[in-house]
Amino acid sequence: MATRKELIEGVGKRYRTSNRQQKQQILEEFTRVTGYHRKHAIRVLNGEVTTSPQKRKRDRIYDEAVHQALIILWEAADRICGKRLKAALPLMIVAMERHGHLALDPDLRQRLLAISAATIDRLLKATRGEAVGQRRRRGGINTALRRSIPIRTFADWKDVKPGFFEIDFVEHCGGIAEGTFVHSLVLTDVASGWTECVALPAREQLLVIEGFAKVCAELPFPTHGFNSDNDSAFINDTVVDFCRAKGLQFTRSRAYRKNDQAWVEQKNGSVVRRLVGYGRLQGRAATLALARLYSLSRLYVNFFQPSFKLKSKTREDSHVTKRYLAPMTPCERLLDSGCLDEASTTKLRQQFLSLDPVGLLQEIRAVQEVLAGFVSTGSAPCQASGSNHDIDTFVHSLATAWKSGEARPTHRRKVSAHHWWRSRADPFEHTWPTVEQWLENEAGVSTKELMHRLAAMMPDVYSTTAQLRTLQRRVKAWRSERAKQLIFGVLHEAQLGANARTTARIEIGSER
Repeated sequence: MATRKELIEGVGKRYRTSNRQQKQQILEEFTRVTGYHRKHAIRVLNGEVTTSPQKRKRDRIYDEAVHQALIILWEAADRICGKRLKAALPLMIVAMERHGHLALDPDLRQRLLAISAATIDRLLKATRGEAVGQRRRRGGINTALRRSIPIRTFADWKDVKPGFFEIDFVEHCGGIAEGTFVHSLVLTDVASGWTECVALPAREQLLVIEGFAKVCAELPFPTHGFNSDNDSAFINDTVVDFCRAKGLQFTRSRAYRKNDQAWVEQKNGSVVRRLVGYGRLQGRAATLALARLYSLSRLYVNFFQPSFKLKSKTREDSHVTKRYLAPMTPCERLLDSGCLDEASTTKLRQQFLSLDPVGLLQEIRAVQEVLAGFVSTGSAPCQASGSNHDIDTFVHSLATAWKSGEARPTHRRKVSAHHWWRSRADPFEHTWPTVEQWLENEAGVSTKELMHRLAAMMPDVYSTTAQLRTLQRRVKAWRSERAKQLIFGVLHEAQLGANARTTARIEIGSER
């Protein structure tokens, strides 16, 4: 391209000063060398076509207001991936507006509902990269009894109805499998993904029976069977006799084949380890705190956390192609399955409408802080500092929680001191009010245009390039703050109006 530009510049001057016959010879030679069409070559040599096309400007659809609202919804959804968050956005927006946590502009609400999963991941890339931390995964039975229990592999779960659970244990030993420590009994429904967790003070078969009874009493649908690994806490006469007495089908997976229990193994990481972490928990007080966490998380996960479900799996030689259904919450899958009677369906829908996802998340964070105290000290901690915060403060903190890194107290890392002081003088200390006035009057003005105005107004102080990056950061922070006011301002005014109306009613009632 550089050679063509040089050729156009050299030949163009000679072409424009030549006569008709000379122009024809020059044109034939020029088209033969460059490969241009004859008509295009004439325009180029006459200077009618510029060789450096202007960059096409694109309208920005998802502005800072969408970005800030997306961060709040991402935090309220417990930082799930973009594809799951896309499916959760209609649920979270309606639930948060119903409980008074959000008051979105109609245009902003429409853009949030129309955003794609890829755009969500792109907008949250920097936020997620700064907030998320590293996570790691952990990786002599009665032979006659084991042989009597049927084996169920991964391929045997086709077209299964809700009620068949995979079960597994998760140890909270902190990497040291000595002494007695708390265990989590995890049960995952294969058809819907509904997950229940029970905190047990030790690994013991009688406690497993109590856990089964507790879960069966709380489930919104009937239980038909359990599938376990070859753990001796499951493969024993006590558990097998319990299942036979209740008419429940009991199967097991193959030894050393974790993929036979893929559904519950996945929930061990995405639910239990994500909520509780890898610290050591022991004692009755820690067990009660973990039970409180699971009583909250079962509602949050099963009603507001969409998950993937495998649709098909094909293999060509060594290449495996997997297709997934659209992400849905376990509650949605249960309602779509048609296995519930009318009373259970109505009860499940009413329970969903009564739940506040942000309120559940606030209580989960408070209990996680208690569990983090057990992990760090080994004994019951003092009252958690986060439990005294009201719900409005917690909602407003969602907009900036990503700046503090890991949000879960059970995963929280020690952060270094925040660099709050300035190392250099502020170049816009005296002119920032003027810039703010320009931004107020022209919301869509670019930062480069503002920099050119400052350079024209004070050429001895500013240049068009030296302070451009600093001004871009200042303008971005200003627009981010305005976006927060757009999201929370309407809600705040509505709350003030409601408080004023309540005060007026009280005064009128007292006069009467």
